[in-house]
This record gives sequence, structure tokens and C-alpha cells, in this order.
Amino acid sequence: MTDPDARPREILTVAEMGAADRAAIAAGTPGSELMERAGQVVAAAIVARFSPRPVLVLAGPGNNGGDGYVVARLLRDLGWPVRIEVLGEPRTADARAAAAAWGGPVDTLKTRAEDGALVVDALFGAGLDRPLAAEVARLARALDRARALVVAIDVPSGLSGDLGRPLGGGAFRADLTVTFHRRKPAHVLQPGRELCGEVVVGDIGLSATPATLYENAPDLWLARYPWPKVTAHKHTRGRMIVVSGEAWSTGAARLAARAGLRVGAGLVTLLSPPEALSVNAAHLEAVMLQPFETDEELEEAAASAESAVIGPAAGVTDATLSNVLALARTGAALVIDADALSVFRDDPAELFSILDRDDVLTPHPGEFERVFPGVLAGSPERIAAARLAAARAQAVVLLKGPDTVVAAPDGRAAVNLNGTPWLATAGSGDVLAGLIGGLIAQGMDSFEAACAGAWIHAACAEAFGPGLISEDLPGLVPMVLKTLRA
Repeated sequence: MTDPDARPREILTVAEMGAADRAAIAAGTPGSELMERAGQVVAAAIVARFSPRPVLVLAGPGNNGGDGYVVARLLRDLGWPVRIEVLGEPRTADARAAAAAWGGPVDTLKTRAEDGALVVDALFGAGLDRPLAAEVARLARALDRARALVVAIDVPSGLSGDLGRPLGGGAFRADLTVTFHRRKPAHVLQPGRELCGEVVVGDIGLSATPATLYENAPDLWLARYPWPKVTAHKHTRGRMIVVSGEAWSTGAARLAARAGLRVGAGLVTLLSPPEALSVNAAHLEAVMLQPFETDEELEEAAASAESAVIGPAAGVTDATLSNVLALARTGAALVIDADALSVFRDDPAELFSILDRDDVLTPHPGEFERVFPGVLAGSPERIAAARLAAARAQAVVLLKGPDTVVAAPDGRAAVNLNGTPWLATAGSGDVLAGLIGGLIAQGMDSFEAACAGAWIHAACAEAFGPGLISEDLPGLVPMVLKTLRA
């Protein structure tokens, strides 16, 4: 069962978050009340995680600093020893009111903090558009070297809320970041995500904000997950094909096939060159096996499939190019990965010309550069790059990485939040391609299938942990699906 109140959570840009604040104020909620609520959320997060200890609040001149004054007052009222160091006088009416309510002493900003203090970074929020001043950057480095315990309000100071990276001169590194209403790109894109530490999103009473960028979590797609009906049989649960490589490179395609079967596709067939039949036959059980010699035979064999996966260890050859073109002539939704992307590096336009909006491309950054040269380097961040690529290809694009981004041609995008380093092992991408293909075979929308596949993939890896190899992943899928269904 899914939570009936659960809804997809948007990721907002700095401008969108500012608009949400202004809308709340226009609707009658004073800015000072929003600041008080923000401070309450931060103080509650601190009290929930840490025992009472000395606290140093670093307050900037804007509303982020105003939030810091509220936190200082609330913790002091709970009996915590609190000091404030400031970077200038408050410059907004709400921050001045919060400082007045604090009523205690303030010191000027120093370049170090006393040992053992919990440091609350309330210097600058996500809207910062310039590098940190030298003295603030020195303090950030000093705290990092000392491994001080840092709680950031909104984002660690120095980090761009929209770009997810420091603006120059460095940024604070937080153990805990408390933000409000919705995450921003800085909370989900690397290196910002790592600099934020644990991220808590607090409710301060803002209204829902229209957006096309989402956290990739089950709330985004679980309501439309293709669970089988009581009357289901193997033919109604979808047919998926995977194209095998040559005899010496067959394992990747088998990983994809097994993943598609585990995620629920009713019939999965590995289409194999004749010379690879005996190798594949020795390793397959529930996955069916069928030979093909020419691209015409491949097209005929795939004609009744709902999805087709091609690329894992396929080889960057003319044969692979011909096979992709053959599959594009069928009605199957294509999941194009690895070598089947790289084979178009000299003519990406040829690939784009054959794609449909339900096809999915799954490149890692190197493959992305081959098919979309210059797009990643020329984009402000990975979300923009994936969106531009999806619009150019008119297909779904999944840009792999610790902050995997899925983008659709219509502008929707999602960022995976459960990425794990255990997936950094050969063959894991082949499993991901199979998961996506298996979900599409069952009738799931391709964008949502890519999002669900990426999330399930990471959840399997996190459940296993150290020592994971790609062969482990398909066998972990049932446990993750059982948890989702429950």
C-alpha cells in the first residue's frame, strides 16, 4: 500500500523558492513569522540529534543571519550555552527584529571556533551569487581542518543554491543542513550534496509550488507501478528482448536480461549471435534464448516485444549500429546503453533521427559526451545538461552518476537521492538497463520507468553494501519490490 497523502516532492530553484516565500507573505503571513518558523525547524533538528553543548552561531547580514538569531534564542531558552559572531549588522527588517529578540551580546566574526562547539552556519543562504570573502573562506577551511560539527541553515555558506557547487573561494562543509519547504539543486547535485551532509527539509507553511524538477523517490512513480493483476499471466506481463554481444562478451547482456525478469517482465528473450549461443545457453534458465544472424532476423525476432535493450557489451561495430537501426523499425521501446550509444559518436544525428519519445538513453558521462558533445561542459549543471540532451534526442535521457539525473523531452526531470558508491562496479549499469527495460515491457511510462529503475537499482545496492558485485543485484530486486509493495 502507498501513503494516500504522499506526493512527489519538487526540487526548487532559488528563484522558485523566493516566489514561494513572497506568495506566503502576500497571502498574509509576515516574513518575521516565516523566519520564526525556520528557526524553530533548525533548533528542533539540532535538539533531536545532539546533546546540549556550547553553540556558536555565525550570523550574516541577511535573512539567513536572521534565522540564525532565532536559532540562538531558542537554544539559549532551552539552556544551551550560545554565542553569536556576526558578519556585519542585519540589513533586513526581519533580521533586525530577530536580532533584537535575541537581545544578547554579539561578537565580530573570527577565523576559528573554540574546540567542541557546535557551529551554526547562518552566514549566507542559497541565493549567494559571489565567492566568499577571504576572511569567511579562511574560517570555512579552519572549521573543515578542525572537523568541527557544523549545522548549515539552508545551504552551507559559499555553495550556489542552483549550481550545487561552490562559487569560488570554497564553501563550508556541514554535517547537517536544514532547509525549508523543498530541496534545491545544491542539496542533490555533487559536490553540494556531499558538502550538505544530512539534509532535513522543514515545513514552514508554504504552499505547493509548481515545478518540473523532482526528487526521484517512490512518491514520484509508485502509484503507477505495474503490479500484476490477479488475472495476470506471462504474456500480459510484457515481453522484453536483450541483444547479446559476441561469444567472448555475453555476460553484460545476461545481467540485463536477468534484471528485466526479476523486475517483473513476463517473457525475457536473449537474442544471440550463433557463435555465442552455447555460451549463453550454459548460463540461462528462465531467460529464453534465440539466435539471429542478420539485422533483418533481429528485427523479426523483436517484432512482438514491448521493450528492447541493446548496448551492454555489444561492441562498437557496424553490426551494432545496424542492430540499433533494426530495433528502431519495430514497435519496441528501446533502452540504448553503452556500446550502442558510442557507435553513434561520429553521427549522433543519425541516432536522434530514429528515436521515439518512449525510448531511453542511459549514458555515463563519457558516453554522454560522445552523443552530446560539449553539452555537459557547456551547461551550468547536470540537470540542465540532461534536459537539453532529452530535448535534442526527443527521448528520455538518464545521465548516470552519484547524482543520477533522468530527463524527459517535455522538460520533466528527477534527481536520484539514494545513490551509493557500492554501485561503482563493472556491470551495474547493465543491470540498470535491464530494470528499465523490464518496467517498460510491463507498460510503465518510460520516464517513470527510468526513475523507478534508478531508484530500485540503488536500493538493491544499499541493501547489500560492501562487497557488492553486479551479479548480486538482480537477486536483490524481489526484496526491494516487496518493501515497496508493503
